[in-house]
Amino acid sequence: MPVDDRTREYRREMLVASTLIAAGLAISATAVAVLNTVEPVQMAQATPPTQSTPGAATKPSAPSEPATTGQRPQDVPPQPARPDQDAQKAGAQPALPPAPAEKVAPPIREK
Repeated sequence: MPVDDRTREYRREMLVASTLIAAGLAISATAVAVLNTVEPVQMAQATPPTQSTPGAATKPSAPSEPATTGQRPQDVPPQPARPDQDAQKAGAQPALPPAPAEKVAPPIREK
């Protein structure tokens, strides 16, 4: 009898799986049919095309380049991430937290 029960359960599960697949195919076919019957949607342009403003020929088209030399400013020297001991005693705080200690395992013993 257990073989008959397994066969019956297998057939029932296959029937449920087949029904789910058929339902999915039916829904997909319905969606494709609806998409094919609907008129194509007219798309509107989101922004109007750019038009020339009056007097555009006399105005500059882009702002002038900023007057930079491309060099780092020399009036503020770079600060170290870790102030020296004297500065720390004076109250200077480190910019970065302390680095974690290295984890070192004991050496592997050979057999």
